[in-house]
Amino acid sequence: MATNTPNLECRMYEAKYPEVDMAVMIQVKNIADMGASPAAGSEASAASSRSAASSPSWSSVSTRDKGYIDLSKRRVSEEDIQGCEERYNKSKLVHSIMRHVAETLKLDLEDLYVHVGWPLYRKYGHAFEAFKVIVNDPDSVINSLTREVKEIGPDGQAVTKVVPAMTEEVKDALVKNIRRRMTPQPLKIRADIEMKCFQFDGVLHIKEAMRKAEAAGNKDCPVKIKLVAPPSYVLNTQTLDKAISWLLSNGFALLPSRKKYSASMQEQGIAILNKAITACSEEIERHKGKLTVKEAARAVSEREDKLLAEQMAKLGRENEEVSGDEDSEEEEDTGMGDVDLENSGTGITD
Repeated sequence: MATNTPNLECRMYEAKYPEVDMAVMIQVKNIADMGASPAAGSEASAASSRSAASSPSWSSVSTRDKGYIDLSKRRVSEEDIQGCEERYNKSKLVHSIMRHVAETLKLDLEDLYVHVGWPLYRKYGHAFEAFKVIVNDPDSVINSLTREVKEIGPDGQAVTKVVPAMTEEVKDALVKNIRRRMTPQPLKIRADIEMKCFQFDGVLHIKEAMRKAEAAGNKDCPVKIKLVAPPSYVLNTQTLDKAISWLLSNGFALLPSRKKYSASMQEQGIAILNKAITACSEEIERHKGKLTVKEAARAVSEREDKLLAEQMAKLGRENEEVSGDEDSEEEEDTGMGDVDLENSGTGITD
């Protein structure tokens, strides 16, 4: 399937032109005396259009003749628009994955479509549906794809053989890309606090305050609190809104509405952490302790998460080098803030 100069341009659909009465998404690129030339979601390469617009819109194919298509907006219903939009966004995601694999492995994109993409469209109704299965069970989909190759046999005659549609290298790249693009990723939310309690049994009071913080979480947004270095702690949660999973499973991964739901996820996680901070603060203040928010709850990147893990690992190594007497002095100086978080699932020890 590999070539020296791979072609990375290819339509998304096997049919070069849409069928009559099929709704299509178009964007007019050029208007001439004879009509308009729109980009139609890779469904049509040229058209004589009764309605031209500069932004994407929906039209229905009314006639087809020798590669020219007549479009009519008046025949498009809301149901047609919804179906067209769904089909287009699913196809756009599939195309993005296919093109990335072709570009990375220097493959001809059309060849990849001929032997992989379009057969999946035919078998599953849409390649997107096949990709959804591949996320958890790639072999059941990919192993059923074959291609025919001609070889010269020992007698000098051409022999047709049936072989897998793709090599293991292409299969591995395709599966990795599908899983990366179609598996929802949780959003991580974090807040940084300082907590001190100089009362008798201050460590126990801090532990109880931490329990109150973690109890503020739920199954969708579990709250964890970890000691960085006394008296510094971090609260974190991660959330995966069910709406995001629904969008991905229905082909809307590239729609602007995903941003709206991502914002909703962030708001949900921040609200949970703020609730946890309030519960923690109220509990420690009951024992004349104090909680100070150093950095408010916010979404954090993978890089920030990694930096925190590295910082905590470094501090852990440094603490191992400190003597027992020095540990006691540190605990006293920080207001009974040194709590062992390593020996339980909640990060709190009894």
